[in-house]
Amino acid sequence: MAASTESLDTGRLPAPRPGPVPWVAMYHSVGDCTDDPYRITVTPERLDRQLAWLHRRGLRGVSVAELLAARARGGRRGLVGLTFDDGYADFVTHALPLLRRWNFGATLFVLPGRLGGDNAWDPLGPRKPLLTADGIRRAAAEGVEIGSHGLTHVDLTKADDLTLKTEVVESRALITELTGARVDGFCYPYGTVDARAVAAVREAGYAYACAIDPGPLTGPHALPRVHVGQNDTAWRLHLKHRLHRLRRRPVEGL
Repeated sequence: MAASTESLDTGRLPAPRPGPVPWVAMYHSVGDCTDDPYRITVTPERLDRQLAWLHRRGLRGVSVAELLAARARGGRRGLVGLTFDDGYADFVTHALPLLRRWNFGATLFVLPGRLGGDNAWDPLGPRKPLLTADGIRRAAAEGVEIGSHGLTHVDLTKADDLTLKTEVVESRALITELTGARVDGFCYPYGTVDARAVAAVREAGYAYACAIDPGPLTGPHALPRVHVGQNDTAWRLHLKHRLHRLRRRPVEGL
């Protein structure tokens, strides 16, 4: 599977050259989606077809760190970011083999405060197991970028100051200890973000952070992403990709 060889030893990504906001796809679970009230699951068959669609169009899925580093070198064409939130156990069993098949990279955002637990924050959906420490290390060994999704999946815009700092700082330290690699990426739980959360993530030393639709906060520490789900056929992906290019104007720092 493709893995980034870009050095980030400075703790910061290189300064990007001007260009449109990058296209970053947001996935969660890969498995059975018959009971999926939050629309967070795609089947392995659907994911395979979606990755094949990218390949046919001459696009290659990469981690967000690799995407941003390539943009800084002026090599952004043909690359899209692939992200998987929450650290579901099915990433290793279902998503990872497909990424290897297509020689794609990805970023996996995990919750070190819930290792081996489940998605207790989703009261309406089925319980889905999360990766253990060994599962995360296996993904990292396969070239997957491991980022933080916070410690326990709390809305940072509603967290008090101590909780906010703990979620962004301690999660980074724990993942670094777990994988032996520096953690450059953060992902805001629920996609919710405000200026206070962005400042906390930046001050914690992350090089970038992913949201969903951060509006005027859009920048390296509030990257917009496109939700990709079970209903996204080739035609829907084409529309989403095209609309993103039309909607996302260049932003300073990207």
